[in-house]
Amino acid sequence: MNFDELAQMVVKGDHLGAITWTEAAIADDVDPMLVINNGLVAGMDEIGKRWKAGEIHIPEVLVAARAMKASMALVRPLVLAAGTELRGKVVIGTVQGDLHDIGKNLVAMMLEGAGFEVFDLGTDVAPAAFIKAVEEEKPDLLAMSALLTTTVPMMQETLNQLKDAELRQTVRVMIGGAPVSDGLAKQFGADGYAADGATAVEVAGQLI
Repeated sequence: MNFDELAQMVVKGDHLGAITWTEAAIADDVDPMLVINNGLVAGMDEIGKRWKAGEIHIPEVLVAARAMKASMALVRPLVLAAGTELRGKVVIGTVQGDLHDIGKNLVAMMLEGAGFEVFDLGTDVAPAAFIKAVEEEKPDLLAMSALLTTTVPMMQETLNQLKDAELRQTVRVMIGGAPVSDGLAKQFGADGYAADGATAVEVAGQLI
């Protein structure tokens, strides 16, 4: 199988082609991790580079992510059945009081495309819900997003509750969103900050 074909289908957002290619790969007993790493990750890496360079915009990222997810949906059950470990597990959500999800969804999609297992808690996620997810899912990374300045303090509150629950040492924490900065991440005691989806993949890889 030519993995570059799948990577280019992801880049072009050809989700139907990605499904057909992946089904053929499965029928040929191709290692699903090769499909992920050599096809999907390679494609999303290219999307990330173009996104950071300003060559593409959100619509192109979304259609690429749709193609990636279409293929991932077919190979993920095979990976899990084989007991193969992905790059790491991430719990992600938009903090309490904030219903914005486009940026968070992009980050989640790009993390998944980069080979991470992602548990998306959605929007308006209370600190207690983040804590519960960390307890139950035992992720390597907790990623929190905020778009409203008024909801940013919920990131600090979640970090405080992680400490109170004696879970802070078990998980790395990354934050992001328009009103957030690297300086604010340091002030809150988070482990990392990401300005966009491509950067989030890089930071997650470094933290995990």
